[in-house]
Amino acid sequence: MLIRLNQAQPYVLSLFRFVVGLLFAIHGAATLFGVLGADQVKTGAWPGWYAALIQLVCGSLVALGLGTRAAAFLASGSMAYAYFKVHQPEAFLPLQNGGELAAMFCWAFLLLAFTGPGSVALDRFFGSRNTAATTDGAPRHDKTPTVPV
Repeated sequence: MLIRLNQAQPYVLSLFRFVVGLLFAIHGAATLFGVLGADQVKTGAWPGWYAALIQLVCGSLVALGLGTRAAAFLASGSMAYAYFKVHQPEAFLPLQNGGELAAMFCWAFLLLAFTGPGSVALDRFFGSRNTAATTDGAPRHDKTPTVPV
C-alpha cells in the first residue's frame, strides 16, 4: 500500500497545488471585483486591495503550476502578514481571532514553496527540455523527480 501511495505522491501534490491555488485566486477575485458575495475593496486601498491582487495573481500562477515556488513563497508571506497584522492582535489562537484561513493558506503555500509544483505543471512544459543536466553539462544533484511527459 505504501508503494502505491508513494507512486501517487507527485500527482496528488499537483492536485493539492491546483486546488489551493484555485481557492486562493477565487478569494482574491471575489475581493477585487466584489463578486460571489464579497465586498469589493477600493482600488489601491492598503492593504486589502494589494492583498487581493496578490491572491488573484499568485493563486492563478500556483494553480497553473507556473513559477510555483516563487508565487507560493509570496502568497505564504502575504498570509503571514495578514495573520499577524490583522488577526493575531484580536486574540492568540486562530479559532478565536478568525485567522484560520490565513494560517492554513500560509502553511499550504510554504509547503508548496519547498516541495514544488508536483508532476503536472506548466513549468514542466515551459522549462528546459534537458532537465537532467546543467548548462555546463554536469549532472544535477537535486532530488527532484523527473516524470516523462
